[in-house]
Amino acid sequence: MSLSIVVLAAGQGIRMKSQLPRVLHPLAGRPMVKYVLDVTTQLEPTSLALVVGYGAQQLRQVLGEEILYVEQLGTGHAVLQARELLAGRAKTVLVLHGDMPFITRQTLEAMLSHHTENRATITLLAFRPDDPTGYGRVLRDETGRVVGIIEHKEATPAQREITEVNSGILCFRDAWLWSHLERLQPKHGEYHLTDLVELAVAEGEPVAAKAADVTEVMRLDDRVKLARAEALMRQRINEGWMLAGVSLLDPTSTYIEASVEVGQDTVIYPNTHLRGATAIGRDCCIGPNTIICDSTVGSGCVIQASVVEGATVEDDVDVGPFAHLRKGTHLAKGVHVGNFGEIKNSYVGPGTKMGHFSYVGDATLGANVNVGAGTITCNYDGERKHPTVVEDDVFIGSDTMLVAPVKVGKGAKTGAGAVVTRDVPPGQVVYGVPARSKQEREKNKNE
Repeated sequence: MSLSIVVLAAGQGIRMKSQLPRVLHPLAGRPMVKYVLDVTTQLEPTSLALVVGYGAQQLRQVLGEEILYVEQLGTGHAVLQARELLAGRAKTVLVLHGDMPFITRQTLEAMLSHHTENRATITLLAFRPDDPTGYGRVLRDETGRVVGIIEHKEATPAQREITEVNSGILCFRDAWLWSHLERLQPKHGEYHLTDLVELAVAEGEPVAAKAADVTEVMRLDDRVKLARAEALMRQRINEGWMLAGVSLLDPTSTYIEASVEVGQDTVIYPNTHLRGATAIGRDCCIGPNTIICDSTVGSGCVIQASVVEGATVEDDVDVGPFAHLRKGTHLAKGVHVGNFGEIKNSYVGPGTKMGHFSYVGDATLGANVNVGAGTITCNYDGERKHPTVVEDDVFIGSDTMLVAPVKVGKGAKTGAGAVVTRDVPPGQVVYGVPARSKQEREKNKNE
């Protein structure tokens, strides 16, 4: 089927009580409109128009440049703005809303098939909510034929008793749609797309309806619905990972955003948040009480009660509890970062151990380095950041201050409490304040 799609995303989000356009409110870490765009892309349309109004600049920043800008004069006027782009390019036009993140490809394909089989001019997706208040009611004659849609505020008390309502997703025969949109008459200053149903019936054109699941056509127009949708989306995501071989000890307290990837046989403990562009390898133990954002974690890792953001963690690394890996951190294979350790914009080589209560920033640490408790890289002089280099097999004693820029050579050692203010040659042992070797101290003492 040749298909054009119009996604209506001009909602101001008044009920959200927000300056952010409604369709950009996040659901499981993604703007809700992106779920709709993903599904429509799977239908492989000939052309697709995203019609926006309020917050157009914000939408363009998030979704790209190729969108339409329209005034907010109702759904009918919004679709009309897409005529120049879409008219004549396909036999069928599908119109749906950008605040329906649960709509599925299967439902839309079933609707399109129903439209074709019934040779309909218009097909609408209908459903029966527990409370139809606020929805347009589907009107049928005594034979069951669809004859119109009446908006809730215009419906009579008898019509409001109707439980079948319009979802807002409609399918049109292309040529008929574009030739009839200009015939719509405004109601309360707006042009309603649903009034086309009555026009089609008056002309004897066939109108069909396809039933849909309530959840799929849920529109998220306030924060209460958004919170319910978040819980539902989280449940779907978590169940998907469990079926894929990931263990979640308590799915109700596990928060995995839609963009995250997790490897098989990984175990995720309660109160863990996996966000953004995060990928977790196989056979890991993550959590409890852990936040990982925009980070890559290899296989066989253990990260507990820690915060990881913008970091790369290779295989067989263990972190925490209460560690903080900040942006630019790269931990090589087999690294250990213990409780209350913090690393920022640094590379830590294979097998290096940083037990506890230490800070490493703007540094490069080699392989098999021991970082004693309380070690600090003093990387900021009040104006600029400076680098620290620690080569392989170095032993850094507890409470060592590495005053950058500074380099500690391979196999060197620092004593507890040392303040290292200049480079340490390979293999040398330094201690004290400032840190000096034993030979240098004796020489200075004799002088």
